[in-house]
Amino acid sequence: MYELVFWRYLEGIYLNHQEVYEAIIEQQEVAGLEELPTAVILNRINSLFSKWDKVDENSWKNPNGKGAFQVEITPKSIQIDCYGTEGKTMDLLVDTMAEFKCPLYDPQVPERYDEMSE
Repeated sequence: MYELVFWRYLEGIYLNHQEVYEAIIEQQEVAGLEELPTAVILNRINSLFSKWDKVDENSWKNPNGKGAFQVEITPKSIQIDCYGTEGKTMDLLVDTMAEFKCPLYDPQVPERYDEMSE
């Protein structure tokens, strides 16, 4: 499995990314994060992956090859768990979230890919 995690900070707020990630995983409230248009984001992912098999409301499986992913949603974060998913598919998910100004936090590295990263 490969995790992709996304959130937006409120204007002027910048927190420790690893601590934010850990709080999100533990389903704790994080002050300083902006509410996301989660229904719109989910609809966008749904339309991009309309040719994929929908396993359930938040999970997709590639019918023509390997790969599947599941989207975990909170009002302020999106976590996408990828299972055997190709890099180009993960890139599409990352690019889609960038449309909503939600940069990727890659907990495997760990690094957040936004304009504030060093």
